[in-house]
Amino acid sequence: MYYDFPIQYDEPVFRPPSEGRSLLIQQTIGCSNNKCTYCNMYRSKTYKERNPSEVVEDIRKAGAYYRRFEMRPSKVFLCDGDALGAPTEDIYKSLLAIREEFGDIRVGVYATAQNMLDKTDEELRFLKEAGLGICYLGMESGCDKVLHMTVKGNTAQDMIDGSLKVMAAGMKLSVIAMLGLGGKKHTQTHVVETAKVLSKISPDYLSFLTTMAVEGTPYHRMVTRGFEMLTTKEILGEMHDILSGIQASREILLRINHVSNMYPIGGSLPQDQATIIQQVKQWYNEAPVGTYPPKPSHM
Repeated sequence: MYYDFPIQYDEPVFRPPSEGRSLLIQQTIGCSNNKCTYCNMYRSKTYKERNPSEVVEDIRKAGAYYRRFEMRPSKVFLCDGDALGAPTEDIYKSLLAIREEFGDIRVGVYATAQNMLDKTDEELRFLKEAGLGICYLGMESGCDKVLHMTVKGNTAQDMIDGSLKVMAAGMKLSVIAMLGLGGKKHTQTHVVETAKVLSKISPDYLSFLTTMAVEGTPYHRMVTRGFEMLTTKEILGEMHDILSGIQASREILLRINHVSNMYPIGGSLPQDQATIIQQVKQWYNEAPVGTYPPKPSHM
């Protein structure tokens, strides 16, 4: 019944786990940074901002499709890697078309710290009022050495400033941190500084990914040349220590459910913090020494 979906995507297309049932609309193609050493998601693409009329046409086609089946999507997610970097007027046109087709529906978007900083406070409030409800930030680390090593493109302070700016505009913020990103060399500072930055931001949502050396990436080449990645036990140690170091100033919903994570868990910080930390400690104690997290087949 659903074989004739009318939108043609410039693949590959990615979205957060929580957007698994969302209608995906490509506002931009690729990633404006596209230099992160560990990431291969958009290396096959050249970044570009789509013509807003083409994006609106995709939304119109999707609306007609859903009406055929007397349905509507639960949410909409604007792709690709950092669609918040598109011109504000272009995003607004998309949000207006989404509201016209689907009514009051939550719209999400990937964002970088730079995207957030480049938008004025007025622009962010304007987009919030038009329907942009949540931004997903791949913070990865709160350690500037690790951010520089992985060519993330922003500092830890940029992450803090951009995040607080988005939340002040009334949007929800979901932050992703990467376990093991600094390897053995930077694990201590990665843990301490990441917990500090997460405490200062206290985002609405927090999730962890486990760092994988994906073939074809500079990070993989670093590993083949001797960069020491963390074992399963050490990854769990980082998770335990980061969670222990977070001092949330408001409720944070924790969701560790990405495919890269061996041990899914969730809850609310600080309410469930002690229980979650105890569970992670148990996994740490049970984990065999010298083994590494299995890499998902698609990675």
